[in-house]
Amino acid sequence: MNLNKECYQVGALLYAPALNGTVAASVLEGKFQTPYSLALCLEDTVAEDAVPVAEKQLLKTLEEIQRGRNKPGIYLPKLFVRVREPQQFERLLKRIAPVGEIVTGFIFPKYSLDNAKEYGVLLEEENQSRTTPYYMMPILESGDLVDYGSRRQVLLELKKEIDEIKPYVLNVRVGGNDFCNQFAVRRHCNQTIYDIVPIAGLLGDILTVFGRDYVVSGPVWEFFSGGGNQWSDGLRRELELDHLNGFVGKTVIHPKQISVVNRSLQVSQNDYADAKSILEWEDKGGLCVLKRAEGDRMNEVKTHENWARKTLLLAELYGVENSEDHHES
Repeated sequence: MNLNKECYQVGALLYAPALNGTVAASVLEGKFQTPYSLALCLEDTVAEDAVPVAEKQLLKTLEEIQRGRNKPGIYLPKLFVRVREPQQFERLLKRIAPVGEIVTGFIFPKYSLDNAKEYGVLLEEENQSRTTPYYMMPILESGDLVDYGSRRQVLLELKKEIDEIKPYVLNVRVGGNDFCNQFAVRRHCNQTIYDIVPIAGLLGDILTVFGRDYVVSGPVWEFFSGGGNQWSDGLRRELELDHLNGFVGKTVIHPKQISVVNRSLQVSQNDYADAKSILEWEDKGGLCVLKRAEGDRMNEVKTHENWARKTLLLAELYGVENSEDHHES
């Protein structure tokens, strides 16, 4: 199990089009609830003929954030650049170099066997000359994963590629909307992605292959307004199922979603107490299992240890529900 604290700190990852010229000001003025991470997107949010302009704006945004980052009270999120393809990644590595110290890493969309090796080689070569490495977050969303006949083999081969550069991988991400597009389906705010049977199965396969060795983040939620609290109620329901199935963190597309995701990453008082009890287990006459103080759940040292370690790590980073002791990454 991966217990690298930095991997869990990605948390709520806010996407913003790289064309957006107001992002730097929003970061420096503290307009987003912390903690959060930020992805400047050059892919699906930018039309192909607008890419040159978007790249220029990306550099302007990063330069502005770099100039203002040392002002008192500034929260500097983990910053990622979502590229379109390996060729753009290679080109941007040179252009971003002057502001590279504030960039945590890069997001590789539609990560597949066609581009995985090239991305990996470029990343490794770049990191050989860096004191602080760039990290990567591949997004699993390509069509060959949808094909049930090839899925198992493709997932296993992709894991081999990712394992080759494991020290540089913060999260493995999933593209829920791209998968839904393959089936021409879309969930509403009173439904979760787990209600879409073929997508739920696909996500389960991804977690089965990657979930023991990597932090895997949940798919984007499209709703952020309207209908009273329906959008946030729906997001909370999906986050509960994300957590239950092993996803940690989520892609968000509006600042209002950050607080909902952060609350979901907090640990309940009961889980916190149980996790501490499991990891601080004392000899109980040879027993490795005991009901907790409330008498309603079993705690077993050997089978709940990994859950307990992850639970305490999340509590350290995101806090405990109804607790004043809240830590920000």
